[in-house]
Amino acid sequence: MEWKKEEFINWFKETKWKWPILFVVALMFLSIIGYYGLLFGGKQVVDERLFVLDEATTIVDEEGQELGKLYRQNRIVVPIDQVPQHVQHSFIAIEDSRFYDHAGVDFKATLRAIYRDLIAMKKVEGGSTITQQLAKNLFLTNDKTWSRKFKEIMASLYLERNVSKERILQYYLNTIYFGEGLYGIETASQYFFNKPATKLTREEGALLAALPKGPNYYDPSEHPERAKERRNIVIQRMNDTGYLTAEEAVKLQRKAINLELGNPEKKPWLSSYLDMVVKEAKNEYELSDEELYEGGYRIVVGVDENIQEISYNAMQNDQFYPGSKPGVEGTFLLMDEKTGVIVAAHGARDYKKGDLNRIFVKQQPGSVMKPLAVYGPALELDEYEPYSLLVDQKRSYGDYTPKNYDNRYAGSISMYEALMQSKNAPAVWLLNEIGIDYSKNYLSKMDMNLSENGLGIALGGLSEGVTPIDLVKAYRTFAHKGEVIEPHTILQVYNDEDELVSHSSSKTKQVFKPQTAWDMTRMLESVVKDGTGQQGSYEKALAGKTGSTQHQFAPGKTNDAWFVGYTPQYVGAVWMGYDEIDKEHYLNGGSAYPTRLMKDILSKVDQTNKLQEVFVKPDNVEELQKPISLPTIDSLEGNLDVGAFSVTAKLKWTTGEDDRVVYRIYRQETGDDSFIDEVTGQGEYTVKGVSVFHEETYYVVPYNPLTKVEGKPSNAVEVKWEW
Repeated sequence: MEWKKEEFINWFKETKWKWPILFVVALMFLSIIGYYGLLFGGKQVVDERLFVLDEATTIVDEEGQELGKLYRQNRIVVPIDQVPQHVQHSFIAIEDSRFYDHAGVDFKATLRAIYRDLIAMKKVEGGSTITQQLAKNLFLTNDKTWSRKFKEIMASLYLERNVSKERILQYYLNTIYFGEGLYGIETASQYFFNKPATKLTREEGALLAALPKGPNYYDPSEHPERAKERRNIVIQRMNDTGYLTAEEAVKLQRKAINLELGNPEKKPWLSSYLDMVVKEAKNEYELSDEELYEGGYRIVVGVDENIQEISYNAMQNDQFYPGSKPGVEGTFLLMDEKTGVIVAAHGARDYKKGDLNRIFVKQQPGSVMKPLAVYGPALELDEYEPYSLLVDQKRSYGDYTPKNYDNRYAGSISMYEALMQSKNAPAVWLLNEIGIDYSKNYLSKMDMNLSENGLGIALGGLSEGVTPIDLVKAYRTFAHKGEVIEPHTILQVYNDEDELVSHSSSKTKQVFKPQTAWDMTRMLESVVKDGTGQQGSYEKALAGKTGSTQHQFAPGKTNDAWFVGYTPQYVGAVWMGYDEIDKEHYLNGGSAYPTRLMKDILSKVDQTNKLQEVFVKPDNVEELQKPISLPTIDSLEGNLDVGAFSVTAKLKWTTGEDDRVVYRIYRQETGDDSFIDEVTGQGEYTVKGVSVFHEETYYVVPYNPLTKVEGKPSNAVEVKWEW
């Protein structure tokens, strides 16, 4: 029977249930409005962008070994399917046993908490569900106020309506704070048990579930008894909620707490290298601070931790750092010469995060600039080769008068010997000959763009200076067929989805001809063996150049000391000096000290890495002969030998050790002496067609076929017939 509208109205007016019905309808209406009002309010509280959790960026070596982390919150995000069910149950049991039954708010628990708060007249107890805790962690503060609690309820209702239970639990497990700067289940698992969350046992999962209530109070590494007691409460709750049987719970509660702390050991020798990685990630890969410290990247780097540690320990030895006062600083950089990967780097003797990284600080290079600014470019010209003679005289070029360090001048000297002895006058003379613009063009090819336009470039007198990276990059041209490569620490960059987003290219650029590079290698070898780089001990292949600068406030003292060089495998640089430049701070030694340090490090590296013994000549280049040292001859003897049909003069002398020396025989004459002949590597010569009727005088002059220079004449000997 259907009621008409008028009949219903009449019935409603006459019924005694009119007011109760109106109250119920109004209550339902207000409840619906209130519910949707809460949902609307929850939408205002929830910022969905915050679901993208901050995640730590890890820096690892090529084997995947973690070297360091960059983070604002130390977190590794994992999906819920990588968290075992028993671990999920541990957190649900202790934090929110009705998680799968409520709609975001457990009103029974909330009313109980409100009642106890009213009794105490302050906020003393929480009745928060997992959803509410997530809302608080992501969108709200920790303030114990009624307004914050109301927002938390609104956000929780909204989350439950728009996000699945599994996703809520996933976000929750990735946002919990476990103490020790650890956020999320994966980071905590790796820290306390040195394993991923997927491999957590039931008692380990229960222990982690015990920590959020008081991360510091229940810290198992500091308070094992407290932690065990709290863990056993979690296990009991799992029994109460049906996740464990009584037998299982008792057996688990009997187990001891066994931690295997996986926090990486403190490695101070890595600090400087990691700082370089961060700078490179920002500058070369254009990663922002937010991406680096929140984006969960994985950066693979090329550090050789063995070399990094060896060099760090060597740099702590004060014997390598002679200074007027404590605080002598230094840098060390070593690069793989083939790939350009920086295998070791120190921007200070004991670098700590936030310190000045001197790898990037420009210093005065001194004589290490000579091969780059003068000799390398000169060898590219047809007019010059390693044994070309250079002027070694004290000369002025306008207001500039370069001096040799020992104030001795040979008049002329080969390029090879000038470099080996690190003479200043020939280097400046040669730069003047080839031209400053020509030199700077080669320097710019190595990305050394100098503002200077003076001849002081030859000796490293620069207004701004250069960095160790600049020098290692430039010297690599000599180590690798004249090619320059960009030094770098990063090999690959992976995003938070473990997708490769970038990798190093190792592009090269030709600067010098391969022949120039090989000639420079041989000459720089001689610097180490017989020249200014002799200090220290290293028995295998090493080529390099020393450099030092005069202190402007302490005459006769050193401000900067360098050694830059390379082996067949690595290119490296060492700098020493003070950060302060005043009359109180100066080095008590020169380039011998960085040279010794480099050789000390290489010797220790060789014990484990076995460095190459010799440089191997590339194909299609000619070998450069070693210098020839001319002997002094003071033992020339001669006599006539009269035969049946001829008379000869037999000359003999003592030769030097080098059989490449040419010996020229001369006969004294009125006016110009006569050149008779020459022999190579021999100590005797027979002059034919000698007259017996008058005496003749001969002498021998050693001749260097490389420099085309004659040495000092021998003693003269008279050859005559004795009647």
